[in-house]
Amino acid sequence: MSTQVALPRFTRIGAGAIEDIGGVIDQLGVRRPLLVTDKYLTSTGVVDRVLEILRAAGKDPAVFDDTVPDPTTDSLTPGLRAVSEHRADSVIGFGGGSPIDTAKALAVLSIQGGHMRDYKAPRVYTGPALPIIAIPTTAGSGSEATQFTIISDSASDEKMLCIGLSFLPIATVIDYELTVTMPPRLTADTGIDALTHAIEAYVSKKANPLSDGLALAAIRTIGQQLRTAYADGTDTVARNAMMTAATQAGMAFSNSSVALVHGMSRPIGAHFHVAHGLSNAMLLPAITTFSVPGNEIRYADCARAFGAATVSTADSDAAQSLVDALSELCRDLKVPTPSVFGIDRARWDALTPLMARQALDSGSPANNPVVPTAAQIEALYAEVFD
Repeated sequence: MSTQVALPRFTRIGAGAIEDIGGVIDQLGVRRPLLVTDKYLTSTGVVDRVLEILRAAGKDPAVFDDTVPDPTTDSLTPGLRAVSEHRADSVIGFGGGSPIDTAKALAVLSIQGGHMRDYKAPRVYTGPALPIIAIPTTAGSGSEATQFTIISDSASDEKMLCIGLSFLPIATVIDYELTVTMPPRLTADTGIDALTHAIEAYVSKKANPLSDGLALAAIRTIGQQLRTAYADGTDTVARNAMMTAATQAGMAFSNSSVALVHGMSRPIGAHFHVAHGLSNAMLLPAITTFSVPGNEIRYADCARAFGAATVSTADSDAAQSLVDALSELCRDLKVPTPSVFGIDRARWDALTPLMARQALDSGSPANNPVVPTAAQIEALYAEVFD
């Protein structure tokens, strides 16, 4: 049985790679890119820097900087207007996962039309779209290398997973120097997000040899470098390593799949406005404990890559060591529980049945080593709250 592999056509990676964006645009043969970003990055001056590089390369860029965290269907409307008004022939997602996901959605909707719900999984969209260039400024989402975008339905608060090659960036620019100003909380949350991508890609029922190698490499690097990047954001060795690992993890899960953590995480983000990486972190130790019996050997491999076990450690002990190591990591990085985060328990309990249905409907839990029932997901939501 063959495995389909999909990666960006080309990647520029390393310190100062952002200076190559003009050459990247040249290679694609486009001239009027729309830079999709957020107000914070505009305020730092880095957006102006990118615009200067593009103009020096003879391009005619414009900016849309009204993206929002966890983009919604409503937030896409002004973006679509910006694409049309600029007559954009390409989009550049510049920022964290939210601007890049927004750029992906605009690339498809501006050409194909319709509503974002039309592209929701299990549909796989491979039709017309504007070329997408991705420039991440955080080390976590991996969106720069995936064929997925996540958009929340403004009417229902459902986080919709949309899949297909048309959402895959054609090129990506990976410059770790863009991440050195990330604060510790964002460093922690995006780092654990990348770790979750890698672990789930490796234990997924859709894992394959290519995704395995990328996932284990990412797990190994994150185990070695995340705490350092969290403690000292100016450590360029750690920042460089985490940026590479996040992209590797994105490539891994894009060509494998995520599983139960992501299935349960999306509803938390949608209903309680918890950042995606943080909601993954809230869930990761408990969901790993639940899932280990389904594939102890694979979780043991993750433990060894992470540095929580050795080659001589028995698989059962190694898998348990991974659970312990993930719990310790979340403590060290001060990951709050939903309760400590400030979520109301009564509302959490009231929404739990809906969140469990939405998690199952996303399809991600079906890839998990232990495929849960709705009742089991509800019990896990109750367990992680405190």
